[in-house]
Amino acid sequence: VMGKFGFKERNLEGQMVVDFAKRIDMAVVNTYFQKREEHRVTYKSGEDKETWWWNEEVQDSIQRKRLAKKKWDMDRTVENRQEYKELQHRVKREVSKAKQKAYDELYTRLDTREGEKDLYRLARQRDRDGKDVQQVRVIKDSDGRVLTSEESVQRRWKEYFEELMNEENEREKRVEGVNSVEQKVDKIRKDEVRKALKRMKSGKAFGPDDIPVEVWKCLGEAAVEFLTSLFNRVLESEGMPEEWRRSVLVPIFKNKGDVQNCSNYRGIKLMSHTMKLWERVVEVRLRKVVEICEQQYGFMPRKSTTDAIFALRILMEKYRDGQRELHCVFVDLEKAYDRVPREKLWYCMRKS
Repeated sequence: VMGKFGFKERNLEGQMVVDFAKRIDMAVVNTYFQKREEHRVTYKSGEDKETWWWNEEVQDSIQRKRLAKKKWDMDRTVENRQEYKELQHRVKREVSKAKQKAYDELYTRLDTREGEKDLYRLARQRDRDGKDVQQVRVIKDSDGRVLTSEESVQRRWKEYFEELMNEENEREKRVEGVNSVEQKVDKIRKDEVRKALKRMKSGKAFGPDDIPVEVWKCLGEAAVEFLTSLFNRVLESEGMPEEWRRSVLVPIFKNKGDVQNCSNYRGIKLMSHTMKLWERVVEVRLRKVVEICEQQYGFMPRKSTTDAIFALRILMEKYRDGQRELHCVFVDLEKAYDRVPREKLWYCMRKS
């Protein structure tokens, strides 16, 4: 099936072509004709990616995954799909291991003379990847000094978030003049829990209790009964389980500014999915008694901030057509969610 002008070693995909030709008695025609030198080129599209953590294990896994994908595309059996999925997971593991090993070796070399070149290479790749910070392990302290050890980096993150979340708010003063509103609260019903469970999205990162919402969904009515009983106990005791108060704080880069500056990260709390279910049940009840103005677009059902942007653009076009001035004010509150005056929230809820 091969002509005399097919040369050098074949990779797995090339061997697959040859095996396919053998099975159906076909010839790889382009190997029967000699090519001119100028035609023996390989075209590469776009800028080369610098994957200096690449190794043979990763390359072999990716080649096998591609072959499995083609095999599944040609014959969509359950076995072929399972093989492809397993190889997908294997590639992810191999890539993760290769990156981890490469970065461990890099940070070990940073304190040596030879590590200087690696440092510049890392800087170039960071810039090219659009500031991909998944592997950034160095951070600056409050004085701008770069911290490299894992212990000092963790200590800096702890200090930063403690300072941020415990910042004094001048408006955080007790609001007087509104009495507490006490009335009978109905027990939580199964249909409320069932609807809240249905609204919960799957595939989300879970909190320190390691119980994803998929567990409750798989248990069906048994989960609804258990959760209803649990939520009513919380309601009657007027206190949440301590496990619900714990969370995992993950810093997410805002894609702007210095990647080594803590203030350019947004802290995301990974909390218990069971607690989030409880919050959804309470939220539905609160929305029935709290009046929200029509101008509120964020976090509202069947509304979006996109609607507000669209209305503003229409308004701008109308004023421009009428050759009239339109003055707009945009307010961006720094660290808004970290500085919410909670006493004001309680005041509004009591007043409602």
